[in-house]
Amino acid sequence: MSNLLKPVEWVGSSLDDLEEFPEEVQQVMGYALYLAQCGDKHDSAKPLKGFKGAGVLEIVEDFDSDTYRAVYTVKLADIVYVLHAFQKKSKHGISTPKQDIELIEARLKRAKEHYAQNYKK
Repeated sequence: MSNLLKPVEWVGSSLDDLEEFPEEVQQVMGYALYLAQCGDKHDSAKPLKGFKGAGVLEIVEDFDSDTYRAVYTVKLADIVYVLHAFQKKSKHGISTPKQDIELIEARLKRAKEHYAQNYKK
């Protein structure tokens, strides 16, 4: 782990959404994002299906019979982009709802544009 923390960029409403989560969930998500900033990975962070490679990760936390997820990418060098934070409502299957996948794809595109404008040398 390097001593330099990567900055975190919140895309869309992801920060506001995360702040709506229960305190215990926020603490787990926050720690997982801190580890991402350090270049490490939390045990509950897994590659999100449907995105090639391990560049888009989701943190899944169950709390009080609800499931909360935060999705972030480390694809863009030295920056952690938080793309989405949501409470999973679907009771059937473990797959991420299509509307959430579409939102994540759109926000990933915005993150890449932001990165190109603000960080690319």
